[in-house]
Amino acid sequence: MIRKHPLSEEFPEFEDKILELKVDNEHFKNLYEAYDEVDHEIYRIESDAEPASDETANQLRIKRLHLKDEIYKFLKEN
Repeated sequence: MIRKHPLSEEFPEFEDKILELKVDNEHFKNLYEAYDEVDHEIYRIESDAEPASDETANQLRIKRLHLKDEIYKFLKEN
């Protein structure tokens, strides 16, 4: 099933903190926006709205995973 992966679903235990940090912390806001942008791009590729090679799609998935890891670490530490 093709779907987006919003952070509020990926980290439901941090939903309130995510909302707060998006407003109050510029670094987190930048991470959040980068993640959201990559996730949207992957969704467009997987739903055939935007053509891309398998290599490009895989590189974007890796980038999303690295951003997700960084966001999780930030949420745990702040």
